[in-house]
Amino acid sequence: IPVISIFSVSFQVGLLLNGFIMKFYCCRVRQQASSSLMVYMKNLTAADFLLCLSLPLRITHYASSSLIIQQLYCTVGAYALFLNMYASILFMGYIAANRYLKIVHPSKTHILQRVRTAHIISVVTWVCLIIPAVTSNSLFFITQKHLNVTPRRCRPLFSSLVRLVQKIVHIFSVIIFLLVFISLVFFYNGISRRVLQAQQTQLASSGSEKLVKSRRNMLLLVSIFCVCFVPYHLFRLPYIFLSGNCSAVKVLYYLKEAATIVSVFNVCLDPVVYFFLWGPHRNPWRASKRLHLCLQHIIIHIYAGHV
Repeated sequence: IPVISIFSVSFQVGLLLNGFIMKFYCCRVRQQASSSLMVYMKNLTAADFLLCLSLPLRITHYASSSLIIQQLYCTVGAYALFLNMYASILFMGYIAANRYLKIVHPSKTHILQRVRTAHIISVVTWVCLIIPAVTSNSLFFITQKHLNVTPRRCRPLFSSLVRLVQKIVHIFSVIIFLLVFISLVFFYNGISRRVLQAQQTQLASSGSEKLVKSRRNMLLLVSIFCVCFVPYHLFRLPYIFLSGNCSAVKVLYYLKEAATIVSVFNVCLDPVVYFFLWGPHRNPWRASKRLHLCLQHIIIHIYAGHV
């Protein structure tokens, strides 16, 4: 019941916030010139929104003992979480790289900062994430086991071939996570050194202020990344590679589920970061006031039956 409640709150808050941000991008930002940063932000918002849409199936899985629900969760629900989580990880890395290039190398436009390149990278990212999910699900339905009792975990439903594919996919996933994590630390370190140089050379106060804010924004991005995704990867990989019903596997299972709850909070944190740090309205008071009014407007429409 506590897990269902937490996922339900995350679903409602994340859906409202990400829905508002998507509406903001489509209606407001469309009128402005596009940029590579905006392309990555739109894709990150889409990943968070799709993750929100997959949460009801996960909630139903915890509340139901149906074998069909369990099969849907172990295929569609689990891979929706996988797909959108690593999409969020990669697009957060792209955003950090974009900010790093703009701050540390402001005099030239790198190829990664071009809008066309950002679109190509985004499409390739989604394709590379969708292929493993489709492959594993196809193998599951081809080699699925027929059980009379509904298991509480997905592992008994998978054949040895599906488990092998999952192990390979998770190894590459952890490699992606580590690469992005190391990159974020490198970008933050580079921006921090740039701020230190600006303070030592006594640049104009306005320029120095912008650099300090950029370092603060990067620190916030790295902090959210660590809080949401480090615990999940810390417990997920050992759980995948350990087999059997020993006590260690059971402990890792519950730790993995708790880390999954923390990782889902990312859908609630990302929109606030966009609105306060990277949105066109940088003033915190105006931003909070607009966010309150827009959420109030959405809630009124929901209760009125228009949404």
